[in-house]
Amino acid sequence: MIIVTGAAGFIGSVLIGHLLKAGHNNIIAVDDFSFVEKNKNLENKQISEHVEREKFFDWFDKNHSKIKFIFHIGARTDTAEFDYKIFEHLNVSYSKKMWKVCAKHSIPLVYASSAATYGAGEYGYEDDESQIPLLKPLNPYGESKQEFDIWALKQDKAPPFWAGLKFFNVYGPNEFHKGRMASVIFHTYQQILKTGKMKLFRSHNPKFKDGEQLRDFVYVKDLVEVCLFLMNQQPQSAIYNLGSGTARTFLDLAKNTFYALDKTPDIDFMDTPIDIRGKYQYYTQADMEKLKKEGYTQKFHTLEEGVEDYVKNYLMENKYY
Repeated sequence: MIIVTGAAGFIGSVLIGHLLKAGHNNIIAVDDFSFVEKNKNLENKQISEHVEREKFFDWFDKNHSKIKFIFHIGARTDTAEFDYKIFEHLNVSYSKKMWKVCAKHSIPLVYASSAATYGAGEYGYEDDESQIPLLKPLNPYGESKQEFDIWALKQDKAPPFWAGLKFFNVYGPNEFHKGRMASVIFHTYQQILKTGKMKLFRSHNPKFKDGEQLRDFVYVKDLVEVCLFLMNQQPQSAIYNLGSGTARTFLDLAKNTFYALDKTPDIDFMDTPIDIRGKYQYYTQADMEKLKKEGYTQKFHTLEEGVEDYVKNYLMENKYY
């Protein structure tokens, strides 16, 4: 059995699709399945069993001997939510419990961390574990991921193999349900359909022109390839960056969405919402050398390649991965 938590979500559902394509047929999907729109991500996927998130550890007690690997992708990911208590249960306490049962029963574990832990980037974007306690996340979501990373690094008892993955700005199919937190590509596509135009956030930092805020955008298909590599190869247990390794502007992202639709870009700007303005990352770029040194050689999609594939093969077709 392979367990995937957050199974009905964006990354979790693409990971399941990728595992199935790779011939792994005994997949256990763990999530809160009460969100009907999100559950569409799992339609037409051969899931062995659906386990409700809050009942998982009871299920685990009865089935742990059959489990080969756990991908703990489930998390509360809303960067605009500022009540830390909301993140503490899923992103911290639940993850600690997952770690402990994997350590006890010798089950390899990959879990989702986040580039939000890097904050404004005062200490750079190198996945150096000695620097992790110094990082200053800008929001409670990032703080929750940081808290668990620090806790994991201190543990004497650990799974036989484990990896924490600092996901950068992930985009791609299966994010129809994400609303405000969906990628800029998804929102650009929807706005083009409705108005023929796109509005990006204005820069409130004098070092960056409007639309030239820089992020490391990583295509979800590349992300799940790394997940399978870690499961199959089980290199050095560590916390790894998972981005493309190349920072690009939001203007690049939006323009390429227009190009994928064979349209001339028509882009305007609006003020960044007050609730996130002071907590906004203006630059991120993953240092990917650590993963490469562990033997990962597969190339990542360029932004142009990823946007074209996402728009033409999924958004325009209203298709799931």
